[in-house]
Amino acid sequence: MKLNYFFLSLIFMVFGTVLGQELTIKEITITGVKRTKPSFLSKILTTRKGDVLDTLALENDILKLKRLPPVANATFKINQQQEGTVAVVFAIEENFTLIPFANLFSSSNDDFAFRLGLQEFNLLGRNITLGGFYQYDIFNSYGVSIRAPYLFSDKFGLAVSYNDFTTQEPVFFSEATADYKYNNKGVEVLGLYQMNLKNTVEFGFSFFSEDYQYIDGFTSNEVPTALKVDKRLWKLLYNFEALKYDYQYLNGFKSALNLQYVHSADANLPDFIIGFNDFLFYKRVGQKGNWANRVRLGLATNSDSPFAPFTLDNNLNIRGVGNTIDRGTGAIVFNTEYRHTLIDKDWFVLQSNVFVDGGSWRNPGGELSDFSQNENIRIYPGVGLRFMHKRVFNAIFRIDYGYGVTKDATKGLVFGIGQYF
Repeated sequence: MKLNYFFLSLIFMVFGTVLGQELTIKEITITGVKRTKPSFLSKILTTRKGDVLDTLALENDILKLKRLPPVANATFKINQQQEGTVAVVFAIEENFTLIPFANLFSSSNDDFAFRLGLQEFNLLGRNITLGGFYQYDIFNSYGVSIRAPYLFSDKFGLAVSYNDFTTQEPVFFSEATADYKYNNKGVEVLGLYQMNLKNTVEFGFSFFSEDYQYIDGFTSNEVPTALKVDKRLWKLLYNFEALKYDYQYLNGFKSALNLQYVHSADANLPDFIIGFNDFLFYKRVGQKGNWANRVRLGLATNSDSPFAPFTLDNNLNIRGVGNTIDRGTGAIVFNTEYRHTLIDKDWFVLQSNVFVDGGSWRNPGGELSDFSQNENIRIYPGVGLRFMHKRVFNAIFRIDYGYGVTKDATKGLVFGIGQYF
């Protein structure tokens, strides 16, 4: 694709030089859209009618379009018109964007658990995401959210969500473990700002309550059996993305920084700061391969509390390890996998996956040297499959099997929607 853009630039540069003038865009057309509003796409494009032809700007617009959930693929074509003018045609392949989803997993007590939901990623044809879910994980949970990244302009947007989330959570003491019924109920509001094609910032706050109710297991005089606390959270997210998209294939680098300050109304759950950064690197390998990597570095206020913020869990960081088996105030996690396309038809893709997940944790109140302690290190190699629909956004059903090779290791299957990272 880059080569095509280079030759297009060269041809039109020479053409413009011969005529002794720059080429002007007289007309811009968007084709292939049925559900997405052409006026919305025109709003977020940097290329405008009357501009001097700039194929680098066109290439950046194509990249921006490919990142939108409603767009499966996008290309452009330049047609010569009258002397010194051209017409630009953007050709869009749309995704189907009303997506139900279902995740199956086991709860912390090994009972059957699931999450069902429905999301529309292109509400009103304007790239607005509206979704909701219901989860059964011993207890009932639900949530709704709306995200409109271009609500106010081509740079400013808004995201709002409400969650009433209840689970059975293990709480880890040095002597033993206890189970609590945990409820988190609250509202979050984020302002969204796209600085440029590669850099975005999100900033906002949430008001929520946390409710811990003791169920069974170990007890301590220092830890209450019932605790309900109102909290306030301020959040800053910064994303740098230099990824190139070609259907299921990714190439490039991405960094995602998450900083939070949480204020608590109860000393049993003290104020804390948490920050972590995900570094992601993808490399296209031949025609059918994709090498994917993620490294997460995270630290939080090092309180000696059983309610530490980082969790070791199947669905978050290490496949096969189990559901919420440990907590910590710091985390170093790496995931690397090779994805290979076995079948690639017009709409269906079957992809195989070989991976190694690993990580280490700092114990609550512990030292940085905890990261190098054998009992805190987990390494889990494994294999998996991906079943994909190329015309439905994020329609990827994944199944992975991880097998631990470090101390006190486990093994297990992990199901989910979307790539693991």
